[in-house]
Amino acid sequence: MILSTTPTIEGRNIREYKGIVTGETIIGANFLKDFMASLHDIFGGRSESYEKVLAEAKDTAMREMMDRAAQMGANAIVGIDIDYETVGANGSMLMVATSGTAVVVE
Repeated sequence: MILSTTPTIEGRNIREYKGIVTGETIIGANFLKDFMASLHDIFGGRSESYEKVLAEAKDTAMREMMDRAAQMGANAIVGIDIDYETVGANGSMLMVATSGTAVVVE
């Protein structure tokens, strides 16, 4: 599956537009990750535990979107957008939503 944030794929012709596809995931962060992140806020540095959760959520949403595109007969997705939001009590959950247009390219 070819993936692109642009509306076209250089060197490939879009033969057919299949429709809009999406992928969503919501992942909760646990107490230990919150505690470690708060230490990074105080002392500086990156929070590797949150970065891993964020990457996992993005990958899950992208896979879901690709699966939906494949079910429609597409071999590429163009115009991909990735949105990140916190949801739940005190922003305790992370939502990642992806969207794009499923297409068939030559």
